[in-house]
Amino acid sequence: MIAPAPMTDASECARITLVHARTFSLASKLLPTEKRRAAYALYAFCRVADDLVDQADQGNLAALRVQLDAYRDQLQAALDGRPSGPIFREMAWVTRAYDVAPDPLFELLDGVGRDLEAHTYATWAELEQYCEGVASSVGEMCTYVFGVPAGPAMRTKAIQYARTLGTAMQLTNILRDVGEDAHRGRCYLPAEDMARFGLTPQDVLTRGASLVREPGWARLMAFEVSRARALYDAAMPGIALLASDAQRCAAACATGYAGILNAIEAQGYDTISSRARIGRLARVGILWNAWRYRAPTPDLSALGHGPRIVWEPNTASANTDTLIRLA
Repeated sequence: MIAPAPMTDASECARITLVHARTFSLASKLLPTEKRRAAYALYAFCRVADDLVDQADQGNLAALRVQLDAYRDQLQAALDGRPSGPIFREMAWVTRAYDVAPDPLFELLDGVGRDLEAHTYATWAELEQYCEGVASSVGEMCTYVFGVPAGPAMRTKAIQYARTLGTAMQLTNILRDVGEDAHRGRCYLPAEDMARFGLTPQDVLTRGASLVREPGWARLMAFEVSRARALYDAAMPGIALLASDAQRCAAACATGYAGILNAIEAQGYDTISSRARIGRLARVGILWNAWRYRAPTPDLSALGHGPRIVWEPNTASANTDTLIRLA
């Protein structure tokens, strides 16, 4: 039996979260103490892995692969009851206390490992697969911690919604961080989507802020923002499946990240020269609205199939090539 990790370990995971995750740190205040501690451990585990691969350049890829493999070995040791270091002692406790399946944990490491290989994506299907690895996996982890009172079968459905929310949040990250990623030699925007508006990934990697003045840029970003919003819409019904003491946190995460899309629009889709941010007052408003959030009683027969997404142009718009809707 694995004993709870020392509170100093929990404090280290909390420190990592509070330093790096504004939206999540705010949302986590709506969780009960033990679930908040568990969520901080999951975030710290994911963050350290992500920071590791963010150091990548052509000269150190082999060394970073060795480090990521070592991180994977530390995770396996923790799951086997032999944790070392604050994060993995916390992870050993979390996975045992909340019966977190190991698959999404290793999926996350596989996902971040792709940043040591692919720096461009040809299609939305390829990018979606990447988002699944680095973010949908996190939604699945959190579902175990948040809890699904309707039982294991409905938890499977709740995980499907959480994974869709993870994809929405990762796409939001990508749209927010276009400039920062370009400095690292990465362009996540699908080449197929860019071609639709007369652009290429190489434009993002080489042209800098001048690209924003191209007419196709705003249209491309509007297209991707609407894709992200459709994903949020698809994911939101799943919040009602979560335990009542976690619903407000999940709602705050979803609405907080969706708010970044508004900030992207407000700065004219220029996320190359500056990062879109939600102001402090807006973040407080998100927290307040989440505090008042009450999920509707779910219609389990309607939610049982999980989110279904069909992409097609929004024919209600005069500019059909810039919008996507959920059908």
